[in-house]
Amino acid sequence: MVHITEDLVRRRAEHNNCEIFSLEEISLHQQEIEKLEHLDKWCRDLKILYLQNNLIPKIENVGKLKKLEYLNVALNNIERIENLEGCEELKKLDLTANFIGELSSIESLKCNIHLKELFLVGNPCTEFEGYRQFVVATLHQLKYLDSKEIERSERIKALQNYPEVKWKIREQERAYLLKRAREKEEAQRRMQERKDEKQKQMDSKLEFHSPDCPQEKSNQAEDDGEQERYRTVENDDEDRKFWEEPTPYTPESRLETHRYIEEKRKAKDNARESKKREKTAWTLVTAEGRVLNVNVPKLHFSLKDDEENNQIILDLAVYRHLETSLLDVDVQPTYIRVLVKGKPFQLVLPEEVKPDSSSAKRSQTTGHLVVTMPKAKEIILAKQKVSASIKHSDCNTQQKNTRRSGQVEKLEVDPSKYSFPDVTKIIQEKEQTGQGPIKLQPQQVAEVKKSCVGFEDNEDVPPLI
Repeated sequence: MVHITEDLVRRRAEHNNCEIFSLEEISLHQQEIEKLEHLDKWCRDLKILYLQNNLIPKIENVGKLKKLEYLNVALNNIERIENLEGCEELKKLDLTANFIGELSSIESLKCNIHLKELFLVGNPCTEFEGYRQFVVATLHQLKYLDSKEIERSERIKALQNYPEVKWKIREQERAYLLKRAREKEEAQRRMQERKDEKQKQMDSKLEFHSPDCPQEKSNQAEDDGEQERYRTVENDDEDRKFWEEPTPYTPESRLETHRYIEEKRKAKDNARESKKREKTAWTLVTAEGRVLNVNVPKLHFSLKDDEENNQIILDLAVYRHLETSLLDVDVQPTYIRVLVKGKPFQLVLPEEVKPDSSSAKRSQTTGHLVVTMPKAKEIILAKQKVSASIKHSDCNTQQKNTRRSGQVEKLEVDPSKYSFPDVTKIIQEKEQTGQGPIKLQPQQVAEVKKSCVGFEDNEDVPPLI
């Protein structure tokens, strides 16, 4: 039985950042819900509620949703309209394809003064004579019934014949309720028969598995095969009988069908899980002790014989993004075994190797597993002989080097190519005459004297500056 949980509501409230207290719209359709609960406490601000295609048998726990405007409970097991008086803002109610047979229960919707649209298509009550007239005359606030607009003339005519139509509806309701009582008894009887049949099957299986059976002791493998075939044929017969048996379309049959499908699905899941748990026995070593080459994970690989470094290198192309913890490497002197997610890869080596000196690492570019295995037999390589001419040339070069090292080499400079300035002649000294701060050059004074004609030098007159 599936319930409305807080986790389910939060998952369906992703558009509201998984906040349920301020949720205004939620869709809980096709969740196999069998009871309507908790929403009136968790989501007080709901305006739109989708609950179609579930197994809800009764409208309940929505009376506190004062802001609810649209309620969709189509394709459920509802048999009566009730508990909607508290939904003061309800404008649209969808009850398509339910099992409403008590048409008089729509009188409870008179309190919903804002109700404008009502859908009752696919319910048993729609087959009653005078169904539409009764609904139109009972609910004065309706504007549309089953997607068809209610005209004023239609409502006036329905009100005129209301007493007569109401009496007919009451009579048809009584007949329907008697029919429903017989259907419920038949459903209970059929359910009890199915339980007894299952119990007999369980008892027969226990007898088949009992240790007193001599056949099971002698040929257990054959009996297991026969049992599996018997179980398959039995399941096929049971499925054919269940689906071909004619049953009325009732809330009980709908619930029974759902539970049968759920039971078969769980049985298949359990069988699949049991097959996964059973580990396949792979033959890695024969009875004679011969090691086999096995590649269960079907991986590409390359085996390289590195004679220069005296080692064998295995490059196994494991999945690039495979976690390293899922790899298990086992190096033996004559073979190597790698478990990739539990699936063995085994390869016989051409030569004996040293397991203790071997190393395994992952390539950072390709993700391949590279295993380096040094060989057990060490190979001593002979040194190459050097020819006499090469030795003679080496001796000559060594002698020349020793001679050069004995002589001191100096750097010679040609004086004709390079000239160095004379630092002593950079500034020329000049003779200076006179005393005091003013120094006159004699040549310049003589020139002044020559330039001035009739010049007389009077010693009493001080010199002009």
